[in-house]
Amino acid sequence: MIFMKNKINVLITGINGLLGVGLIKTKPDWINIIYTHNKSFQKKESNKLDITDQKNVLSFFNKNQIDVVIHAASIGSVDICEKNKSLAKQVNILGTRNILRACKNHNTHMVFISSNAVFDGLEAPYNEFSKINPVNYYGETKAVSENEIKSANIKFTIVRLVLMYGWNNINSRPNPVTWLIDRLSKNEKTALVNDTYVNPIYNLQAGETIWKLIEKEKVGLYHLAGAESINRFDFGMKTAEIFGKNKDLLSETDSSYFPSIAPRMPDTTYDLTKIKREIGYVPLNIEQGLTKMFRDKL
Repeated sequence: MIFMKNKINVLITGINGLLGVGLIKTKPDWINIIYTHNKSFQKKESNKLDITDQKNVLSFFNKNQIDVVIHAASIGSVDICEKNKSLAKQVNILGTRNILRACKNHNTHMVFISSNAVFDGLEAPYNEFSKINPVNYYGETKAVSENEIKSANIKFTIVRLVLMYGWNNINSRPNPVTWLIDRLSKNEKTALVNDTYVNPIYNLQAGETIWKLIEKEKVGLYHLAGAESINRFDFGMKTAEIFGKNKDLLSETDSSYFPSIAPRMPDTTYDLTKIKREIGYVPLNIEQGLTKMFRDKL
């Protein structure tokens, strides 16, 4: 592969998020990451990237040689997107559109991180040909961006991720596992739902798999998840077991126990046939992923 002989420059938006951690920790030697800061940090202007500012994005691409963009930046909170649709549109749709326009201008490969939220959760398991039907605004923003990217006449890879877990940056929001570990460490009783299903993925496996898709120059749409479909309560019980926490603090309930602003999907389990076939992907099951996470902290 040409990538193995020459380093390629990769811009990762949303690099401080959980996927960003996974990408950095699994970065191959043939990758050179272009680091940026957003408008909330005072650093030299040439490294500033505000995806909601079209002029700034185009200027950044003009000043840097970018071979691949992994566009992971978004407002990922489903409820925040539902409460503040104008902000969600500005970041998730218009911000993505700005990155897309720059990729088209510079012939840059765009890797877009999408979500299981494009599905309604009523017809699992979902493969890459399944009909999308988002039930909340976050899912709508991802669906809109997917469609714009597909029709933009650029080299693209859309990776639909699911619930991720792993050790996140200290300043980023917790994920279901780190959140639960914190609560159980404080001996706090916690209710978890037993009626929503997904196949969670360890963030380091997500990162290394995205690098492999790039290395093999795969284009199109891919579903990326773990091997095992599970509900939040059983996931929590397995987390408590592997991290040595008190399972008796956990109780199970259904989704009606938690009033939420945005509708949730009952089952968005993925069919991983395509990614297994095309790159030899071997997904970790829950125990394998959580055990790796436990050992990685040591």
